[in-house]
Amino acid sequence: MNDHEWLAERFEENRSRLRAVAYRMLGSVSEADDAVQEAWLRLSRSGADGVENLGGWLTTVVGRVCLDQLRTRRARREDPLEVHVPEPIVERLDTVDPEHEALLADSVGLALLVVLETLTPVERLAFVLHDMFAVPFDEIAPLVDRTPAAARQLASRARRRVQGTAPAPDTDLARQREVVDAFLAASRGGDFEALLAVLDPDVVLRADAGGAPEGVSTLVRGARAVVERALTFSRFAAFARPVLVNGAPGLLTAQGGRPFSVMGFTIAHGKIVEINILADPARLSRLDLTILDD
Repeated sequence: MNDHEWLAERFEENRSRLRAVAYRMLGSVSEADDAVQEAWLRLSRSGADGVENLGGWLTTVVGRVCLDQLRTRRARREDPLEVHVPEPIVERLDTVDPEHEALLADSVGLALLVVLETLTPVERLAFVLHDMFAVPFDEIAPLVDRTPAAARQLASRARRRVQGTAPAPDTDLARQREVVDAFLAASRGGDFEALLAVLDPDVVLRADAGGAPEGVSTLVRGARAVVERALTFSRFAAFARPVLVNGAPGLLTAQGGRPFSVMGFTIAHGKIVEINILADPARLSRLDLTILDD
Protein backbone atom coordinates (compact mmCIF):
# COMPACT_ATOMS: atom_id res chain seq x y z
CA MET A 1 0.00 0.00 0.00
CA ASN A 2 1.49 3.36 -1.06
CA ASP A 3 1.15 6.62 0.89
CA HIS A 4 -1.81 7.86 -1.16
CA GLU A 5 -3.75 4.63 -0.66
CA TRP A 6 -2.99 4.72 3.08
CA LEU A 7 -4.24 8.31 3.32
CA ALA A 8 -7.39 7.46 1.36
CA GLU A 9 -8.13 4.54 3.67
CA ARG A 10 -7.65 6.64 6.81
CA PHE A 11 -9.83 9.37 5.32
CA GLU A 12 -12.66 6.92 4.61
CA GLU A 13 -12.51 5.80 8.24
CA ASN A 14 -13.30 9.40 9.24
CA ARG A 15 -15.76 10.31 6.46
CA SER A 16 -18.97 9.63 8.44
CA ARG A 17 -17.87 11.81 11.35
CA LEU A 18 -16.73 14.57 9.00
CA ARG A 19 -20.07 14.58 7.15
CA ALA A 20 -21.89 14.78 10.47
CA VAL A 21 -19.77 17.77 11.54
CA ALA A 22 -20.27 19.54 8.21
CA TYR A 23 -24.03 18.94 8.13
CA ARG A 24 -24.47 20.45 11.59
CA MET A 25 -22.36 23.40 10.54
CA LEU A 26 -24.05 24.05 7.19
CA GLY A 27 -27.54 22.56 7.41
CA SER A 28 -27.17 21.12 3.91
CA VAL A 29 -26.17 17.60 2.91
CA SER A 30 -24.88 18.70 -0.50
CA GLU A 31 -22.76 21.50 0.98
CA ALA A 32 -21.57 19.14 3.71
CA ASP A 33 -20.36 16.68 1.08
CA ASP A 34 -18.53 19.51 -0.70
CA ALA A 35 -16.82 20.50 2.55
CA VAL A 36 -15.72 16.92 3.19
CA GLN A 37 -14.38 16.65 -0.36
CA GLU A 38 -12.40 19.86 0.15
CA ALA A 39 -10.88 18.35 3.30
CA TRP A 40 -9.77 15.32 1.28
CA LEU A 41 -8.19 17.56 -1.37
CA ARG A 42 -6.26 19.42 1.31
CA LEU A 43 -5.11 16.18 2.91
CA SER A 44 -4.06 14.63 -0.41
CA ARG A 45 -2.03 17.76 -1.25
CA SER A 46 -0.33 18.23 2.11
CA GLY A 47 -0.05 14.65 3.34
CA ALA A 48 -0.11 13.62 6.99
CA ASP A 49 3.52 14.15 7.92
CA GLY A 50 3.72 15.48 11.46
CA VAL A 51 -0.01 14.91 12.10
CA GLU A 52 -0.35 12.90 15.31
CA ASN A 53 -4.16 12.77 15.40
CA LEU A 54 -5.44 12.55 11.83
CA GLY A 55 -9.09 12.40 12.85
CA GLY A 56 -8.77 15.55 14.93
CA TRP A 57 -6.82 17.30 12.18
CA LEU A 58 -9.49 16.46 9.60
CA THR A 59 -12.26 17.64 11.93
CA THR A 60 -10.62 21.03 12.33
CA VAL A 61 -10.01 21.27 8.56
CA VAL A 62 -13.70 20.60 7.89
CA GLY A 63 -14.59 23.11 10.59
CA ARG A 64 -12.43 25.77 8.91
CA VAL A 65 -13.94 25.03 5.48
CA CYS A 66 -17.46 25.28 6.90
CA LEU A 67 -16.65 28.49 8.75
CA ASP A 68 -15.48 30.04 5.48
CA GLN A 69 -18.70 28.92 3.77
CA LEU A 70 -20.87 30.37 6.53
CA ARG A 71 -19.05 33.69 6.33
CA THR A 72 -19.42 33.76 2.55
CA ARG A 73 -23.10 32.84 2.83
CA ARG A 74 -23.72 35.65 5.31
CA ALA A 75 -21.80 38.21 3.25
CA ARG A 76 -23.89 37.44 0.17
CA ARG A 77 -27.15 38.13 2.00
CA GLU A 78 -27.90 41.83 1.93
CA ASP A 79 -30.98 41.23 4.06
CA PRO A 80 -31.36 38.43 6.62
CA LEU A 81 -33.79 35.69 5.64
CA GLU A 82 -36.98 36.07 7.64
CA VAL A 83 -37.88 32.41 7.20
CA HIS A 84 -35.25 29.79 6.52
CA VAL A 85 -35.55 26.03 6.92
CA PRO A 86 -32.33 24.00 6.58
CA GLU A 87 -32.21 21.15 4.09
CA PRO A 88 -33.54 18.00 5.78
CA ILE A 89 -32.43 14.39 5.56
CA VAL A 90 -35.41 12.40 4.29
CA GLU A 91 -35.65 8.61 4.56
CA ARG A 92 -38.31 5.96 4.19
CA LEU A 93 -39.86 4.67 7.39
CA ASP A 94 -38.84 1.09 6.61
CA THR A 95 -35.33 1.57 5.28
CA VAL A 96 -32.38 3.81 6.04
CA ASP A 97 -29.77 4.51 3.37
CA PRO A 98 -26.38 3.42 4.78
CA GLU A 99 -24.93 6.68 3.42
CA HIS A 100 -27.15 8.58 5.87
CA GLU A 101 -26.92 6.29 8.89
CA ALA A 102 -24.18 8.35 10.50
CA LEU A 103 -26.18 11.53 10.02
CA LEU A 104 -29.31 9.97 11.47
CA ALA A 105 -27.50 8.43 14.41
CA ASP A 106 -27.70 10.87 17.29
CA SER A 107 -29.73 12.86 14.79
CA VAL A 108 -30.00 16.62 14.93
CA GLY A 109 -33.56 17.74 14.35
CA LEU A 110 -34.69 20.54 12.08
CA ALA A 111 -35.73 22.63 15.09
CA LEU A 112 -32.17 22.60 16.41
CA LEU A 113 -30.72 23.36 12.98
CA VAL A 114 -33.06 26.36 12.70
CA VAL A 115 -31.63 27.73 15.96
CA LEU A 116 -28.06 27.06 14.80
CA GLU A 117 -28.82 29.22 11.76
CA THR A 118 -29.34 32.21 14.10
CA LEU A 119 -25.84 31.95 15.57
CA THR A 120 -22.85 33.83 14.22
CA PRO A 121 -20.45 31.64 12.22
CA VAL A 122 -17.87 31.56 15.04
CA GLU A 123 -20.51 30.78 17.67
CA ARG A 124 -21.83 27.93 15.56
CA LEU A 125 -18.36 26.52 15.01
CA ALA A 126 -17.46 26.65 18.71
CA PHE A 127 -20.77 25.07 19.76
CA VAL A 128 -20.83 22.33 17.13
CA LEU A 129 -17.21 21.29 17.53
CA HIS A 130 -17.15 21.40 21.34
CA ASP A 131 -20.65 20.48 22.47
CA MET A 132 -21.48 17.98 19.72
CA PHE A 133 -18.05 16.51 18.93
CA ALA A 134 -15.98 17.17 22.08
CA VAL A 135 -13.22 19.10 20.32
CA PRO A 136 -11.11 20.90 22.98
CA PHE A 137 -11.23 24.69 23.08
CA ASP A 138 -7.47 24.95 22.57
CA GLU A 139 -8.01 23.34 19.14
CA ILE A 140 -11.04 25.51 18.34
CA ALA A 141 -9.34 28.78 19.34
CA PRO A 142 -7.01 29.06 16.29
CA LEU A 143 -9.96 28.47 13.93
CA VAL A 144 -11.85 31.49 15.28
CA ASP A 145 -8.80 33.68 15.98
CA ARG A 146 -9.58 33.75 19.70
CA THR A 147 -7.98 32.55 22.92
CA PRO A 148 -9.27 29.25 24.32
CA ALA A 149 -11.12 31.23 27.01
CA ALA A 150 -12.81 33.39 24.36
CA ALA A 151 -13.71 30.28 22.35
CA ARG A 152 -15.29 28.85 25.48
CA GLN A 153 -17.37 32.02 25.81
CA LEU A 154 -18.54 31.69 22.19
CA ALA A 155 -19.75 28.14 22.86
CA SER A 156 -21.38 29.18 26.12
CA ARG A 157 -23.28 32.00 24.42
CA ALA A 158 -24.44 29.64 21.68
CA ARG A 159 -25.44 27.02 24.24
CA ARG A 160 -27.66 29.48 26.08
CA ARG A 161 -29.38 30.39 22.80
CA VAL A 162 -29.93 26.74 21.91
CA GLN A 163 -31.21 25.75 25.35
CA GLY A 164 -33.49 28.76 25.50
CA THR A 165 -34.94 28.35 22.01
CA ALA A 166 -34.72 24.81 20.63
CA PRO A 167 -37.50 22.60 22.06
CA ALA A 168 -36.42 19.25 23.51
CA PRO A 169 -38.34 16.56 21.58
CA ASP A 170 -39.92 13.43 22.98
CA THR A 171 -37.80 10.31 22.53
CA ASP A 172 -40.60 7.79 21.88
CA LEU A 173 -40.64 7.54 18.07
CA ALA A 174 -43.75 5.35 18.03
CA ARG A 175 -45.68 7.97 19.97
CA GLN A 176 -44.33 10.71 17.70
CA ARG A 177 -45.53 8.71 14.71
CA GLU A 178 -49.03 8.52 16.23
CA VAL A 179 -49.14 12.30 16.67
CA VAL A 180 -48.01 12.97 13.09
CA ASP A 181 -50.52 10.40 11.77
CA ALA A 182 -53.26 12.17 13.73
CA PHE A 183 -52.17 15.52 12.27
CA LEU A 184 -52.28 14.09 8.74
CA ALA A 185 -55.70 12.49 9.24
CA ALA A 186 -57.12 15.72 10.66
CA SER A 187 -55.63 17.74 7.78
CA ARG A 188 -57.12 15.38 5.21
CA GLY A 189 -60.48 15.58 6.91
CA GLY A 190 -60.38 19.34 7.44
CA ASP A 191 -61.08 18.69 11.13
CA PHE A 192 -60.37 21.93 13.01
CA GLU A 193 -60.84 20.50 16.50
CA ALA A 194 -58.78 17.38 15.83
CA LEU A 195 -55.93 19.56 14.60
CA LEU A 196 -56.14 21.72 17.71
CA ALA A 197 -55.94 18.57 19.84
CA VAL A 198 -52.48 17.61 18.54
CA LEU A 199 -50.96 21.10 18.63
CA ASP A 200 -49.26 22.80 21.54
CA PRO A 201 -50.95 26.18 22.25
CA ASP A 202 -47.67 27.96 21.44
CA VAL A 203 -46.81 25.89 18.36
CA VAL A 204 -44.62 27.53 15.69
CA LEU A 205 -44.97 26.82 11.97
CA ARG A 206 -42.15 27.90 9.66
CA ALA A 207 -42.64 27.50 5.89
CA ASP A 208 -39.74 28.24 3.54
CA ALA A 209 -40.79 28.53 -0.11
CA GLY A 210 -37.60 30.25 -1.19
CA GLY A 211 -38.00 32.49 -4.20
CA ALA A 212 -40.78 30.45 -5.78
CA PRO A 213 -43.33 32.87 -7.27
CA GLU A 214 -46.21 30.57 -6.39
CA GLY A 215 -45.04 30.03 -2.83
CA VAL A 216 -45.11 32.31 0.17
CA SER A 217 -42.64 31.90 3.03
CA THR A 218 -44.25 32.45 6.38
CA LEU A 219 -43.79 32.20 10.13
CA VAL A 220 -46.95 31.46 12.13
CA ARG A 221 -47.29 31.26 15.92
CA GLY A 222 -50.14 29.88 18.00
CA ALA A 223 -52.36 26.84 17.60
CA ARG A 224 -55.36 28.52 15.96
CA ALA A 225 -53.23 30.35 13.41
CA VAL A 226 -51.36 27.13 12.60
CA VAL A 227 -54.65 25.22 12.23
CA GLU A 228 -55.82 27.74 9.66
CA ARG A 229 -52.57 27.23 7.77
CA ALA A 230 -52.88 23.45 8.07
CA LEU A 231 -56.40 23.53 6.67
CA THR A 232 -55.08 25.21 3.52
CA PHE A 233 -52.73 22.22 3.28
CA SER A 234 -55.69 19.82 3.28
CA ARG A 235 -56.01 19.82 -0.52
CA PHE A 236 -52.42 18.55 -0.74
CA ALA A 237 -52.67 16.18 2.24
CA ALA A 238 -53.92 13.36 0.02
CA PHE A 239 -50.48 13.32 -1.61
CA ALA A 240 -48.53 13.29 1.68
CA ARG A 241 -46.70 10.19 2.83
CA PRO A 242 -45.04 9.45 6.16
CA VAL A 243 -41.24 9.56 6.12
CA LEU A 244 -38.36 10.12 8.50
CA VAL A 245 -37.13 13.71 8.55
CA ASN A 246 -33.78 13.96 10.34
CA GLY A 247 -34.56 10.75 12.17
CA ALA A 248 -38.02 11.83 13.36
CA PRO A 249 -41.50 11.28 11.87
CA GLY A 250 -42.36 13.72 9.10
CA LEU A 251 -44.28 14.07 5.85
CA LEU A 252 -43.23 14.25 2.22
CA THR A 253 -45.79 15.72 -0.15
CA ALA A 254 -45.34 14.74 -3.78
CA GLN A 255 -47.38 14.03 -6.88
CA GLY A 256 -46.24 12.22 -9.98
CA GLY A 257 -42.74 11.92 -8.58
CA ARG A 258 -42.46 15.68 -8.08
CA PRO A 259 -41.90 16.78 -4.46
CA PHE A 260 -43.81 19.82 -3.24
CA SER A 261 -42.74 19.95 0.39
CA VAL A 262 -40.99 18.21 3.25
CA MET A 263 -42.49 18.71 6.72
CA GLY A 264 -40.51 18.10 9.88
CA PHE A 265 -42.27 17.94 13.25
CA THR A 266 -40.96 18.53 16.74
CA ILE A 267 -43.12 16.82 19.37
CA ALA A 268 -42.82 17.46 23.10
CA HIS A 269 -45.09 16.12 25.82
CA GLY A 270 -47.24 14.47 23.17
CA LYS A 271 -48.00 17.71 21.32
CA ILE A 272 -46.59 19.26 18.14
CA VAL A 273 -44.53 22.27 19.25
CA GLU A 274 -42.87 23.10 15.94
CA ILE A 275 -43.46 22.39 12.25
CA ASN A 276 -40.74 23.20 9.74
CA ILE A 277 -41.65 23.03 6.06
CA LEU A 278 -39.23 23.20 3.16
CA ALA A 279 -41.16 24.06 -0.02
CA ASP A 280 -38.40 25.76 -1.99
CA PRO A 281 -38.37 23.98 -5.40
CA ALA A 282 -34.71 24.79 -6.02
CA ARG A 283 -33.53 23.27 -2.74
CA LEU A 284 -35.99 20.37 -2.90
CA SER A 285 -34.42 19.44 -6.23
CA ARG A 286 -31.06 19.04 -4.49
CA LEU A 287 -32.36 16.57 -1.91
CA ASP A 288 -31.90 12.84 -2.27
CA LEU A 289 -35.54 11.84 -2.66
CA THR A 290 -35.01 8.48 -4.33
CA ILE A 291 -37.38 7.18 -1.64
CA LEU A 292 -40.09 8.28 -4.07
CA ASP A 293 -39.14 5.32 -6.24
CA ASP A 294 -41.28 2.48 -4.89
